[in-house]
Amino acid sequence: MTSRTKDQPRPKGRSIQRPGRLGDEVYEALYAQLMALEIPPGARISVDNLVRELGVSQTPIREALSRLEAQGLVVKTHLIGYSAASQIDEQRLEQLYDLRLLLEPYAAGRAAVHMDDDDIARLVALDARMDEIHPDGKESYGEFAAADGQFHDLIAQGSGNELVRDALSRLYTHVHLFRLFYLASVTAEANDEHAAIVAAIVARDSAAAEEAMRRHVLESRKRFTGRR
Repeated sequence: MTSRTKDQPRPKGRSIQRPGRLGDEVYEALYAQLMALEIPPGARISVDNLVRELGVSQTPIREALSRLEAQGLVVKTHLIGYSAASQIDEQRLEQLYDLRLLLEPYAAGRAAVHMDDDDIARLVALDARMDEIHPDGKESYGEFAAADGQFHDLIAQGSGNELVRDALSRLYTHVHLFRLFYLASVTAEANDEHAAIVAAIVARDSAAAEEAMRRHVLESRKRFTGRR
C-alpha cells in the first residue's frame, strides 16, 4: 500500500466557483497547491480525488495537468498517472542560474529598447503589485512566485527574441519551488532589484537595464545558494 506521505493530500474543499473560466480556474488551483507544497514533490496526483475536491469533471483537470506537465511541475508516467515533479538538486539550481546570467541581462537590455509602452505599463503595475505582497507563509510566497514569473516572462517577451523567452520559460517555477522548499521568503531585496530593472526599462536605458538584471540574478543566486 502506498504510504500517505507520498499520496496527494486529502481534499480541502476548494471547489471551483467560476465556470466561465473553468480550465484556468482548475489550473490556478492546482498551481497554488503545488507552489505551496500541499502536493509535495514526488507525490502522486489522483484525477479522481481532484474531481471530488474541485467539483469538476475530469476534462478540465486533465487539461490543467497537461499545462503543468509542460511547465515541468507535473510528470506523467505510463500506466501510473500523474505525480508532482521531484525537487531539483543543488547542481541543477546552479546550472539554472548560469543560464539566467547568460540570457536575462541580454533580454532586459533588449526590452528597454523594444518593449512597447503598453507592456511597460504592465511591468510597472506588476512591480507595484509585488511590493504589496508580504510573504509570511507558503501560500503567500506562492503568490509572489507566480507574480515574479510573470515579471521575468514579460521582460523576456519584451526582448522580441522568442528563442530566449522559450529557453527561460521553464526555469522560474523550479527555482521558486526550490526556494519554497527551504522556506526562503526574503523578497524585499528582490523587490528593490526589480525596481531598478523597471526604472531602467522605463528610461529606455539598455545598458542600465542589462546591468540591473545582472545584479539581480547574481544577488538572487547569492541569497539562495550562498555563491557570489
